[in-house]
Amino acid sequence: MALQPQGESIRKAVQWISEQRRDNPGQPLADLLDEAGVRFDLNPMEAEFLARTIREGAA
Repeated sequence: MALQPQGESIRKAVQWISEQRRDNPGQPLADLLDEAGVRFDLNPMEAEFLARTIREGAA
């Protein structure tokens, strides 16, 4: 069973990062995570979940 993000903002952030990585493969992941946190107004727990999810390849 795949881990599913619970909040709509996290789902949108995962989708956005996936699109950015596909369209701009050279962009540093840390920059994408920072921008997603601001763009989707993620709280610290959501930002940590997003980073963990992306780094584990679940996105």
